[in-house]
Amino acid sequence: MPTVDLAATDLRALNQALHQLSAGTNETQWEIVNPRGSHAVAVGVNAPVDITIRGSLGYYCAGMNRQAKVTVHGSVGPGVAENMMSGEVVVKGDASQYAGATGHGGLLVIEGNASSRCGISMKGIDIVVKGNIGHMSAFMAQAGNLVVCGDAGDALGDSIYEARLFVRGKVKSLGADCIEKPMRPEHIEIVGKLLARAGITDVKAEEFKRYGSARKLYTFNVDHADAYG
Repeated sequence: MPTVDLAATDLRALNQALHQLSAGTNETQWEIVNPRGSHAVAVGVNAPVDITIRGSLGYYCAGMNRQAKVTVHGSVGPGVAENMMSGEVVVKGDASQYAGATGHGGLLVIEGNASSRCGISMKGIDIVVKGNIGHMSAFMAQAGNLVVCGDAGDALGDSIYEARLFVRGKVKSLGADCIEKPMRPEHIEIVGKLLARAGITDVKAEEFKRYGSARKLYTFNVDHADAYG
Protein backbone atom coordinates (compact mmCIF):
# COMPACT_ATOMS: atom_id res chain seq x y z
CA MET A 1 0.00 0.00 0.00
CA PRO A 2 1.58 3.31 -1.04
CA THR A 3 1.83 5.79 1.83
CA VAL A 4 2.38 9.42 0.89
CA ASP A 5 3.64 11.90 3.48
CA LEU A 6 2.61 15.40 2.39
CA ALA A 7 5.17 16.84 4.79
CA ALA A 8 7.81 15.42 2.45
CA THR A 9 6.01 14.99 -0.89
CA ASP A 10 4.78 17.73 -3.20
CA LEU A 11 0.98 17.79 -3.53
CA ARG A 12 1.22 18.12 -7.30
CA ALA A 13 3.30 14.93 -7.45
CA LEU A 14 0.71 13.08 -5.36
CA ASN A 15 -2.21 14.14 -7.54
CA GLN A 16 -0.28 13.32 -10.69
CA ALA A 17 0.43 9.81 -9.40
CA LEU A 18 -3.26 9.34 -8.61
CA HIS A 19 -4.28 10.64 -12.05
CA GLN A 20 -2.03 8.09 -13.73
CA LEU A 21 -3.76 5.14 -12.10
CA SER A 22 -5.69 2.94 -14.51
CA ALA A 23 -8.78 0.81 -13.92
CA GLY A 24 -6.59 -2.31 -13.68
CA THR A 25 -4.05 -0.93 -11.22
CA ASN A 26 -2.65 -3.18 -8.48
CA GLU A 27 -2.11 -0.14 -6.23
CA THR A 28 -5.67 -0.07 -4.95
CA GLN A 29 -4.97 1.04 -1.35
CA TRP A 30 -3.46 4.48 -0.70
CA GLU A 31 -2.74 6.29 2.54
CA ILE A 32 -2.00 10.02 2.80
CA VAL A 33 -0.54 11.33 6.06
CA ASN A 34 0.33 14.81 7.35
CA PRO A 35 -2.03 16.66 4.98
CA ARG A 36 -1.72 19.78 7.17
CA GLY A 37 -4.84 21.42 5.75
CA SER A 38 -3.69 21.13 2.14
CA HIS A 39 -6.09 22.14 -0.62
CA ALA A 40 -7.27 20.06 -3.59
CA VAL A 41 -6.00 16.73 -2.26
CA ALA A 42 -7.01 13.70 -4.36
CA VAL A 43 -8.89 15.74 -6.96
CA GLY A 44 -9.82 14.25 -10.32
CA VAL A 45 -9.14 10.61 -9.39
CA ASN A 46 -10.60 8.24 -11.99
CA ALA A 47 -9.76 4.71 -10.81
CA PRO A 48 -11.39 2.19 -8.41
CA VAL A 49 -8.97 2.80 -5.55
CA ASP A 50 -9.37 3.30 -1.81
CA ILE A 51 -7.69 6.47 -0.49
CA THR A 52 -7.40 7.10 3.25
CA ILE A 53 -6.39 10.59 4.37
CA ARG A 54 -5.30 10.98 8.00
CA GLY A 55 -5.84 14.57 9.00
CA SER A 56 -7.89 17.63 8.11
CA LEU A 57 -7.89 19.30 4.71
CA GLY A 58 -8.58 22.61 2.99
CA TYR A 59 -10.85 23.27 0.03
CA TYR A 60 -11.95 20.98 -2.82
CA CYS A 61 -10.82 17.64 -1.38
CA ALA A 62 -11.81 14.80 -3.74
CA GLY A 63 -13.32 17.19 -6.24
CA MET A 64 -14.38 15.66 -9.59
CA ASN A 65 -14.03 12.19 -8.08
CA ARG A 66 -14.79 9.16 -10.23
CA GLN A 67 -14.78 5.57 -8.99
CA ALA A 68 -12.51 6.12 -5.97
CA LYS A 69 -13.48 5.83 -2.31
CA VAL A 70 -11.88 8.66 -0.35
CA THR A 71 -12.06 8.61 3.46
CA VAL A 72 -10.94 11.66 5.43
CA HIS A 73 -10.13 11.11 9.10
CA GLY A 74 -10.62 14.76 9.95
CA SER A 75 -12.58 17.78 8.77
CA VAL A 76 -12.60 19.47 5.37
CA GLY A 77 -12.84 23.00 4.00
CA PRO A 78 -15.16 24.32 1.30
CA GLY A 79 -16.20 22.27 -1.72
CA VAL A 80 -15.47 18.69 -0.68
CA ALA A 81 -16.50 16.28 -3.47
CA GLU A 82 -17.40 19.22 -5.71
CA ASN A 83 -18.63 17.99 -9.10
CA MET A 84 -18.21 14.34 -8.07
CA MET A 85 -19.29 11.89 -10.77
CA SER A 86 -19.18 8.52 -9.00
CA GLY A 87 -17.48 6.69 -6.15
CA GLU A 88 -17.70 7.57 -2.49
CA VAL A 89 -16.31 10.28 -0.22
CA VAL A 90 -16.56 9.92 3.57
CA VAL A 91 -15.67 12.75 5.95
CA LYS A 92 -15.26 11.61 9.55
CA GLY A 93 -15.41 15.20 10.84
CA ASP A 94 -17.17 18.38 9.75
CA ALA A 95 -17.43 19.98 6.32
CA SER A 96 -17.35 23.66 5.43
CA GLN A 97 -19.43 25.40 2.76
CA TYR A 98 -20.96 23.91 -0.42
CA ALA A 99 -20.13 20.27 0.27
CA GLY A 100 -21.01 18.15 -2.75
CA ALA A 101 -21.73 21.19 -4.94
CA THR A 102 -22.84 20.35 -8.49
CA GLY A 103 -22.24 16.63 -7.83
CA HIS A 104 -23.55 14.39 -10.64
CA GLY A 105 -23.30 11.01 -8.90
CA GLY A 106 -21.71 8.94 -6.18
CA LEU A 107 -22.18 9.16 -2.42
CA LEU A 108 -20.88 11.83 -0.02
CA VAL A 109 -21.11 11.04 3.70
CA ILE A 110 -20.38 13.69 6.32
CA GLU A 111 -20.32 12.21 9.81
CA GLY A 112 -20.21 15.60 11.52
CA ASN A 113 -21.96 18.83 10.51
CA ALA A 114 -22.00 20.59 7.15
CA SER A 115 -21.95 24.37 6.78
CA SER A 116 -23.96 26.56 4.43
CA ARG A 117 -24.96 25.65 0.86
CA CYS A 118 -24.52 21.91 1.30
CA GLY A 119 -25.59 20.23 -1.94
CA ILE A 120 -25.92 23.47 -3.89
CA SER A 121 -26.92 22.74 -7.50
CA MET A 122 -26.61 18.99 -6.94
CA LYS A 123 -27.26 17.07 -10.14
CA GLY A 124 -27.62 13.45 -9.07
CA ILE A 125 -25.27 13.00 -6.13
CA ASP A 126 -26.47 11.38 -2.89
CA ILE A 127 -25.42 13.23 0.28
CA VAL A 128 -25.88 11.94 3.84
CA VAL A 129 -25.10 14.26 6.77
CA LYS A 130 -25.17 12.75 10.25
CA GLY A 131 -25.26 16.17 11.93
CA ASN A 132 -26.74 19.52 10.89
CA ILE A 133 -26.55 21.61 7.71
CA GLY A 134 -26.35 25.37 7.32
CA HIS A 135 -28.39 27.95 5.43
CA MET A 136 -29.17 27.86 1.70
CA SER A 137 -28.47 24.14 1.45
CA ALA A 138 -29.70 22.43 -1.74
CA PHE A 139 -30.09 25.81 -3.48
CA MET A 140 -31.14 25.09 -7.08
CA ALA A 141 -30.70 21.36 -6.43
CA GLN A 142 -31.66 19.55 -9.62
CA ALA A 143 -31.44 15.81 -8.89
CA GLY A 144 -30.26 13.39 -6.24
CA ASN A 145 -30.96 12.90 -2.53
CA LEU A 146 -29.91 14.91 0.51
CA VAL A 147 -30.43 13.10 3.82
CA VAL A 148 -29.89 15.11 7.02
CA CYS A 149 -30.08 13.38 10.38
CA GLY A 150 -29.96 16.66 12.30
CA ASP A 151 -31.37 20.13 11.64
CA ALA A 152 -31.35 22.41 8.57
CA GLY A 153 -30.76 26.15 8.49
CA ASP A 154 -32.59 28.95 6.70
CA ALA A 155 -33.85 28.76 3.11
CA LEU A 156 -33.57 25.03 2.60
CA GLY A 157 -34.08 24.05 -1.02
CA ASP A 158 -34.39 27.57 -2.37
CA SER A 159 -35.34 27.47 -6.09
CA ILE A 160 -35.13 23.67 -6.01
CA TYR A 161 -35.84 21.54 -9.08
CA GLU A 162 -36.32 17.77 -8.66
CA ALA A 163 -33.84 16.78 -5.93
CA ARG A 164 -35.32 15.07 -2.87
CA LEU A 165 -34.53 16.46 0.59
CA PHE A 166 -35.01 14.41 3.76
CA VAL A 167 -34.52 16.04 7.18
CA ARG A 168 -34.98 14.28 10.53
CA GLY A 169 -34.69 17.37 12.72
CA LYS A 170 -35.99 20.93 12.50
CA VAL A 171 -35.90 23.13 9.41
CA LYS A 172 -35.41 26.79 10.26
CA SER A 173 -37.12 27.93 7.07
CA LEU A 174 -37.81 26.76 3.52
CA GLY A 175 -36.57 28.65 0.47
CA ALA A 176 -38.57 29.84 -2.51
CA ASP A 177 -40.71 27.12 -4.10
CA CYS A 178 -39.67 24.45 -1.56
CA ILE A 179 -42.45 22.71 0.35
CA GLU A 180 -42.93 19.73 2.64
CA LYS A 181 -44.20 16.67 0.77
CA PRO A 182 -45.66 13.32 1.86
CA MET A 183 -43.19 10.66 2.97
CA ARG A 184 -44.36 7.67 0.94
CA PRO A 185 -43.05 4.07 1.20
CA GLU A 186 -40.67 4.53 -1.73
CA HIS A 187 -39.08 7.50 0.02
CA ILE A 188 -38.67 5.56 3.26
CA GLU A 189 -36.90 2.91 1.20
CA ILE A 190 -34.56 5.49 -0.38
CA VAL A 191 -33.62 6.94 3.02
CA GLY A 192 -33.19 3.51 4.57
CA LYS A 193 -30.78 2.39 1.86
CA LEU A 194 -28.73 5.59 2.07
CA LEU A 195 -28.50 5.39 5.86
CA ALA A 196 -27.31 1.79 5.55
CA ARG A 197 -24.69 2.74 2.97
CA ALA A 198 -23.50 5.54 5.27
CA GLY A 199 -23.22 3.14 8.20
CA ILE A 200 -25.83 5.00 10.25
CA THR A 201 -27.81 2.54 12.35
CA ASP A 202 -29.13 4.61 15.24
CA VAL A 203 -31.90 6.45 13.35
CA LYS A 204 -34.88 5.17 11.38
CA ALA A 205 -35.97 6.22 7.92
CA GLU A 206 -39.53 6.69 9.17
CA GLU A 207 -38.34 9.59 11.35
CA PHE A 208 -37.57 11.85 8.38
CA LYS A 209 -39.70 14.45 6.60
CA ARG A 210 -39.47 15.03 2.85
CA TYR A 211 -39.11 18.38 1.10
CA GLY A 212 -39.11 19.22 -2.59
CA SER A 213 -40.23 21.55 -5.33
CA ALA A 214 -43.71 23.05 -5.52
CA ARG A 215 -42.97 23.46 -9.27
CA LYS A 216 -44.28 27.01 -9.38
CA LEU A 217 -41.06 28.64 -10.62
CA TYR A 218 -40.37 26.42 -13.64
CA THR A 219 -41.90 29.04 -15.94
CA PHE A 220 -42.46 32.70 -15.23
CA ASN A 221 -45.79 33.57 -13.67
CA VAL A 222 -46.54 37.16 -12.73
CA ASP A 223 -48.49 35.94 -9.70
CA HIS A 224 -45.24 34.64 -8.26
CA ALA A 225 -43.04 37.55 -9.35
CA ASP A 226 -41.85 38.29 -5.82
CA ALA A 227 -40.33 34.82 -5.51
CA TYR A 228 -37.93 35.34 -8.44
CA GLY A 229 -35.95 38.08 -6.70
